[in-house]
Amino acid sequence: MPHTLLLIDDNPIQAATRQTILQRAGYAVIAVLSPERALEQLRRQNLPGDIDLVITDHIMPIINGSEFVTQLRVFAPDLPVLVISGLAEAQGEYQDLNVDFLVKPLLPENLLCRIQALLELHGSAAT
Repeated sequence: MPHTLLLIDDNPIQAATRQTILQRAGYAVIAVLSPERALEQLRRQNLPGDIDLVITDHIMPIINGSEFVTQLRVFAPDLPVLVISGLAEAQGEYQDLNVDFLVKPLLPENLLCRIQALLELHGSAAT
């Protein structure tokens, strides 16, 4: 059974592109365009199956990536999170939030390698 990734990006084109890359690599991907909706679905466990990894953008309207992760950590302190941002300086906002941080532009190979490493680190690597 493939790993399930939750992809959060308010830009539908970015979300669709990343979703395609991840699905072609064999992952099941749930794309959500709103971090608020994603938080609610995670909180209520209203997603199809367990989430192995969350991938979120940093700059989003209403709440940004660091606010999303701060709220997520209240009820999911150990869920692996990968933040992707075009702003390298945003990494400081994630200090003590237990996330991995990648800077855009991002080659698909680099994204896939980091995802695999995170899944292995958190004990949910594909066998």
